[in-house]
Amino acid sequence: MNQMLMELMSGLGLFLFGMKFMSESLQRAAGEKLREILGRITKNKYVAVIFGAIFTAIIQSSGATTVMEVSFVNAGLLTLEQSVGITFGANIGTTITSQLVSLKLTDVAPFIVIIGAVLMMFGKKPLVNKISSIIFGFGALFLGINNMTAAMNSLQDYPKVLEVFSTLSNPFVALLLGLILTVIVQSSSVTVSVLVLLADSGLVGLGSCLYFILGANIGSCTPAVMAGMSAKKDAKRVALVHLLFNVLGMVIISAILVFFKEPVIDVIARIGGTDNAKRFVANADTIFKIFQTIIFLPISAQLVGLTKILVPGEDSDTSSAYSLRFIGKKNKFSPATAVVEVVQEIERMAILSKANLIQAMEALLDGKMNNVDEVYERERQIDYLSKEITDYLVAVNQYELPLADSARIGSLFHVVNDVERIGDHAVNIVESAISKEEKKIRVTDKGHEQITKMYYKVLRIYDESIEMFVSMKKENLKDILELEDEIDQMQIKLQKSHVKRLAKGECTPEAGLIYTDLTTGLERIADHATNIAFSILPEDPEEEEGKK
Repeated sequence: MNQMLMELMSGLGLFLFGMKFMSESLQRAAGEKLREILGRITKNKYVAVIFGAIFTAIIQSSGATTVMEVSFVNAGLLTLEQSVGITFGANIGTTITSQLVSLKLTDVAPFIVIIGAVLMMFGKKPLVNKISSIIFGFGALFLGINNMTAAMNSLQDYPKVLEVFSTLSNPFVALLLGLILTVIVQSSSVTVSVLVLLADSGLVGLGSCLYFILGANIGSCTPAVMAGMSAKKDAKRVALVHLLFNVLGMVIISAILVFFKEPVIDVIARIGGTDNAKRFVANADTIFKIFQTIIFLPISAQLVGLTKILVPGEDSDTSSAYSLRFIGKKNKFSPATAVVEVVQEIERMAILSKANLIQAMEALLDGKMNNVDEVYERERQIDYLSKEITDYLVAVNQYELPLADSARIGSLFHVVNDVERIGDHAVNIVESAISKEEKKIRVTDKGHEQITKMYYKVLRIYDESIEMFVSMKKENLKDILELEDEIDQMQIKLQKSHVKRLAKGECTPEAGLIYTDLTTGLERIADHATNIAFSILPEDPEEEEGKK
């Protein structure tokens, strides 16, 4: 008995390791590209269902897909309505794991593990290492199934074990056990895959399997619900759509089973072969998810409306300015969306810096001193965000991320610093404005006109750089390079004009000092803005532009 239990537990441990290792490796290898597509293919809900299914089948986790959705909606990259189709598709795609487990791949599992291990040891390129990790995890998963299958076949020799499993003949017990186990492991793929083996060993009846699957489907909502708890209302509703899909689906299918249990079992059994319990469980899981999608997709708008009733109201902007809005705790995040959330938080920080720049220039050029206190308060918020985002990046950098995200982490540290320095320059301009006001210093009309033109160009390059940074698109690159060159030339020209006015006695030395500091500060702001745009480029931007 002890030997059998050890074999069962070791097989389960190897299966769980293989499942997790393969899923995480898939997300690291393909997560960034798939995530990019996820944010685009959402306008047509039917296409979204298909893509959600494919996406989840590839990364082997509906939980990861829905957590991404919650993060995207929370960051404003997806609307609630756009996410529904992906949620439905994710529920279908997650059944691929049990389908794989039901196939007879256990004989080749050792060879798959060996191939993965060899590639991991000798592969030099990052992508090869990621692919070898996927292969190794896939092999480990089936090696674990080998061990569990042998142990489960021995369980039939123990009457007490059979007595325990006989309690699953009660539909409520089977449903509750499926729910609890899935909440614990946070993956219906795992629990249904184990159920495949239990059914194949004759330990669980086919009718009990149906209710177990329904419970596991509800338990699979745990990651999305947890991700949505501290998110905005629409992100909470995304998690709620996922939960309602499975809870209402369970109610409808359970009602059907009350009256037509035997015909349902017979139909599903015929699809996979009447004597193949493995295929029965895997097919039942897939059929239930497709059936639920067929029911709920036509009424998805009503389902969204129901979530708005259950989660009423809109988000109010009452959260503390000294808090992170898009990224969560440093010890609780999704590697697949961590960089997306950081970019959104940096964009928020950049908006604050731009507001400070505008109010600082209004104070200096137009004498609008009533907003000076706001500039200093906003600067404290920028400093807070700079520290918190940097700390978060340090924490995130310790985890395995999608390849493109790992490559981008280093540049994000620099972008945070560039945005923070722009905020500092805005404060310097405010201090010049205060000095100008106190000492009654006057800037000449010509100087005012020249500075205003330079300032507008700086605002433009800043806007285009932030847009390029957030969207990861290079359309603005040529314009940014031209603006940077114009601003550099403008600073030189303005300095020469200032020297001439000073020599003619048209302006005072005090005004000249403010003028010089201001042109230098604006030029440096343009440099920081350009750095922000360049952060998305893998090579020197001048070379990149020359290739076009």
